[in-house]
Amino acid sequence: MARHQRISKGKTIRPTFFVFCEGETEEAYVGLLRQMYRIPVEISAKIAGNRITRQYINNTLQTKPSDPKDKIFLLYDLDVPEMLERLRAISNTILLASNPCFELWYILHYTNHSHAISSEECVGKFERICHEYKKGKISCKLGAKLNEHKEKAMVRAKKLPPYENPSTSVYLLIDVLEEASKNMI
Repeated sequence: MARHQRISKGKTIRPTFFVFCEGETEEAYVGLLRQMYRIPVEISAKIAGNRITRQYINNTLQTKPSDPKDKIFLLYDLDVPEMLERLRAISNTILLASNPCFELWYILHYTNHSHAISSEECVGKFERICHEYKKGKISCKLGAKLNEHKEKAMVRAKKLPPYENPSTSVYLLIDVLEEASKNMI
């Protein structure tokens, strides 16, 4: 009886979605997405704060294995006037900008919001909507609600003019994750 020799397929590098973000709130949301989309794609969040530059990204990624399907996202608030120009200057990235702040994305899961608002008002409004909200944390209840109503939030966000107050393009990351999950089936 002949023995069959196993041929190694070799290791394949899975694409990684690198998300450089401003703070803990954004990082917590990326962690939630990692749980929601259990696909063979690594979603790696790194808080870069206002230090974000192309050089910072290159230094961070130089020790990581790379794949042509890797994507780099910049998840930032636009409440600082010069931030949009700074982020746009970083090539080969996908900008996930919220104006004035990330909590607008959370608000859109619950209701429409189409008039200008300050960061403080935005956080306050979301705290009134979701009483258990703590900045930088996502409770199980909040996570379930965000997952349940993400399509509503995406529709609402797509109606807002890009980079204006109010606006958010966080839905672009959801679109990419949805597409990746379809391709993994």
